[in-house]
Amino acid sequence: MSQHSRRLLRGFGLVCALALAATACGGSDDDSGQKKIGAADLQAALKKGGTVTVWAWEPTLKQVAADFEKKYPEVDIELVNAGTGNDQYKGLQNAISAKKGVPDVAQLEYYALGQYALTKEITDLTPYGAGKLEGSYSPGPWNSVKFDDGIYGLPMDSGPMALFYNKKVFDKHGIAVPTTWDEYVEAGRKLHKADPKAYITSDVGDAGLTTSLLWQAGSHPYKVDGTEVGIDFTDAGAKKYTATWQKLIDEKLLSPIAGWSDDWYKGLGDGTIATLPIGAWMPANFASGVKDAAGDWRVAPLPQWEKGKSASSENGGSSLAVPALGKNKELAYAFVEYANSGPGVQTRIKNGAFPATAKDLNSQAFQDTEFPYFGGQKANKIFADSAKGVPAGWKYLPYQVYANSIFNDTVGKAYVSGATLPEGLKAWRDKSLDYGQKQGFTVQK
Repeated sequence: MSQHSRRLLRGFGLVCALALAATACGGSDDDSGQKKIGAADLQAALKKGGTVTVWAWEPTLKQVAADFEKKYPEVDIELVNAGTGNDQYKGLQNAISAKKGVPDVAQLEYYALGQYALTKEITDLTPYGAGKLEGSYSPGPWNSVKFDDGIYGLPMDSGPMALFYNKKVFDKHGIAVPTTWDEYVEAGRKLHKADPKAYITSDVGDAGLTTSLLWQAGSHPYKVDGTEVGIDFTDAGAKKYTATWQKLIDEKLLSPIAGWSDDWYKGLGDGTIATLPIGAWMPANFASGVKDAAGDWRVAPLPQWEKGKSASSENGGSSLAVPALGKNKELAYAFVEYANSGPGVQTRIKNGAFPATAKDLNSQAFQDTEFPYFGGQKANKIFADSAKGVPAGWKYLPYQVYANSIFNDTVGKAYVSGATLPEGLKAWRDKSLDYGQKQGFTVQK
């Protein structure tokens, strides 16, 4: 590694110096890269007991923690909600920098995991036996926790995409459920012509949706090899996405209401936002936030870029990781495996979580679950099929958190000005690469 590449990565979440040795940043005595931790070691740690501090915002973990403590009475799980997403990441980074108050387990979204893996701020779980679980998970989530030859977390949930659509609105205007993105554009045109106040979906520029649709289209924009990164939004998959989505923007077929706002929920409720291409974790949000539209909505497979195909994508999802500066790694891993691969999975499913485990996704009981909100539809079958269709090989930048934070200042301009999506994506690329270079990455321009 060059001296240039060893510079401190000062960006969000990237403050440890890159080291040649397979040790953790900040002087941690973590030796998980060399020492194998067997089942006997884990059982001994559980018998001895101790406190495991878990930073996570996912609500179903509360019952999992209680069940774990009941099974292992010498262990105390201290569940802390340090904020969702970026708020927790800031707190986690502050704790790592100070080498004080670092949790034993941390919830990390898949797109954020890479930056912690690169700087060895989280533990490679391979020596703990995580590799044996590879066949337990659907491909998308499993690929998201693997970096180089290591496994840096266990998948907690997943977000295989589907198309949520307002059947009442579609039936009213005689609109067929689109099976391709070209048909989706046509549906948007027909809907907006019939009701100028109604839009096929809401999108004012969203990094997560954009990257998910690029993923589905077969694009591989991010090239990552250690500290070498490249970005290319001009491959064939990206061109499919930009050509289609540009029509929706140019023809003003997208609602200008920002996602997750009060007006957004209102639009979902009154039919002025007619579809959502989004992850399988969305049903609970419909049930709690759009109660008055119960029975109006249904779920369909994600429209395809090529007719007859069955490609999907992931949209959202998190892992549980073990910070390198945590004090109780054996207990921490035992809890992570229990929550994400063991009995905790069923507990979380019963409380509304969408699993990443293939066995549960494919179980008859799971797929036969009826959703009263969606008119009794067995939507999990669609979600499970979607999980099988996620293309392999997708990578995020090791500083994707930063990249996503500048999306609205770059690609977002294509939604509100004369700039085109390809121009916006180029600006996003250039700004992201400039940032990476300043942080010590070797960038391909």
